[in-house]
Amino acid sequence: MFKKKSDRNYELLIGSVGMLLERSRKEAYFQINQILVGTYWDIGRKIVEYEQKGEEKAEYGSKLLEKLSRDLKLRYGKGFSKSNVYLMRQFYVDHPKFQTVSGKLSWSHYSVLLRVSNRLERSFYEKQCLEERWSVRELKRQKDSALFERIALSKDKKGVLALAREGQVIEKTDDLVKDPYVLEFLGIPEDYRCSEKELEQKIIENLQKFLLELGKGFTFVSRQFRITLAGKHYYVDLVFYHRILRCFVLIDLKIGPVDHADIGQMNMYLNYFKAEERSEGDKDPIGIILSADKDNFLVEYALGSISNKLFVSKYKLYLPDKKELEEKVRKILKTSEN
Repeated sequence: MFKKKSDRNYELLIGSVGMLLERSRKEAYFQINQILVGTYWDIGRKIVEYEQKGEEKAEYGSKLLEKLSRDLKLRYGKGFSKSNVYLMRQFYVDHPKFQTVSGKLSWSHYSVLLRVSNRLERSFYEKQCLEERWSVRELKRQKDSALFERIALSKDKKGVLALAREGQVIEKTDDLVKDPYVLEFLGIPEDYRCSEKELEQKIIENLQKFLLELGKGFTFVSRQFRITLAGKHYYVDLVFYHRILRCFVLIDLKIGPVDHADIGQMNMYLNYFKAEERSEGDKDPIGIILSADKDNFLVEYALGSISNKLFVSKYKLYLPDKKELEEKVRKILKTSEN
């Protein structure tokens, strides 16, 4: 008995030491990160000040940048590639006041952000990194999947500018829904004909990444949620709860084009959740049908008389053509000016 008690105390000791080490390492990393970000900002400032004295501009590919990179590497070792030195200069140009630099983002975050040439898009991703605490890997994935453009396509010029300035603010149902959703992380080949069960299983296996694609505020509730009506069982593929909007979000998966029966079935699910599952303080549930394809006219007419919050969005199993999406956003900004 004494030995068992001693063993438990020893495990508690090991655990407490581990917590101390983990905390100290996080604090050390945070402090090192702040010093590194501040140092690189200062290096960028020095380069710009050198330029302002009438010397050569340190544009990418310039001889000054090449010489500076070579000499810094010789004296101080790695970390001063031509592209990295250029990013330090761009860092200062983009944030001329150090107070606008967030200590919560690492230099690796800023390295990714500074490679985004569009100022509006770059501002959006920086805000989202801070609000949703994205890792560098998550930031790269969202940038590569053209998240800014996908959200911007549902807005007018004023909305796009607000998106860039404030990030994605979830205040109403429309702010929640994307079209398309990009599920390239599932690793399903474009030419592979998977079943709805396989698609659902792949999403469950990659739930963390799917939650990232859905956006801020989603928590997973259930898969294949059973609804029994008139002795017959129905199953909602995926059920989530949105912490910000305080409502259930029901998702049905369709591997083919959506039809009016799919929309009618989701409408029934929403009515059931309103009557049977909604708790005090909950708002009306939201339904999203994720389909491989959809006919916009059919969807428009099928949704015409439905009062529930029901949306039909496409999903893609590969990254979208970002240039095409960028061009569509440019048209939104341009046509809104006329």
